[in-house]
Amino acid sequence: MFFPVSKLLGFFALPSNLVVVLGLVGVVLLATRWQHTGRRLVVASLLLVAALGWSPVGNALLVPLEGRFPQATDTGEVAGIVVLGGSVSPDVAEARDTVVLNEAAERLTATAALALRHPGARIVHSGGDAGFLLAEGNESTVALRLLADLGVPRQHLIAEDRSRNTVENAVLSKAIAQPKPGERWLLVTSAYHMPRAIGVFRKAGFDVEPYPVDFRTRGASDALRPFPSVGDGLRRTDTAL
Repeated sequence: MFFPVSKLLGFFALPSNLVVVLGLVGVVLLATRWQHTGRRLVVASLLLVAALGWSPVGNALLVPLEGRFPQATDTGEVAGIVVLGGSVSPDVAEARDTVVLNEAAERLTATAALALRHPGARIVHSGGDAGFLLAEGNESTVALRLLADLGVPRQHLIAEDRSRNTVENAVLSKAIAQPKPGERWLLVTSAYHMPRAIGVFRKAGFDVEPYPVDFRTRGASDALRPFPSVGDGLRRTDTAL
């Protein structure tokens, strides 16, 4: 029950969806006796699209998230690495019979590099089919295929292929990894996602060290940097929220 509710609430939590819904409600009201309210909603929707799309608000929201956790040192013995899903397009990969990466590809490429520096570490890829209304395919199948192609020994690769969100990532990864006291486990995910991921893993009782990758901003200087297209700005704002 929690998963569909979280997906539904997540849809309306995205600014781009919320703004468009606001405008559509306004359009509907134009045909009623509440025309004045409808016109206001349509204008407000258009102004919000422009503000969220062209202004630097998306960057301003993302910068503090990406700077929250520094990258853990990868010196010393590392028992294992948990890499969160979200870096592949499993439905396209299945249809094309190849590995298809998205803009979060560094989650996997950084993990491959870490695995080669720590040849004894176990690698847990956490991510199943996160589709809600339509199946998207299993992420771990594609991800482990790429990691093996990049030289990570197959015997060190472990698929946690049931999780659909960050909460399930943490709970199911811990059940598979069964970390022992004193073991070092690194958590690899996008920098903007790391604060939420670390909080969820801590709540699940899985003590991991953050290894953020996939940075979207250069740092504080981008907090005032506008976007060249409305689509870019809206996507960045959605990501931050």
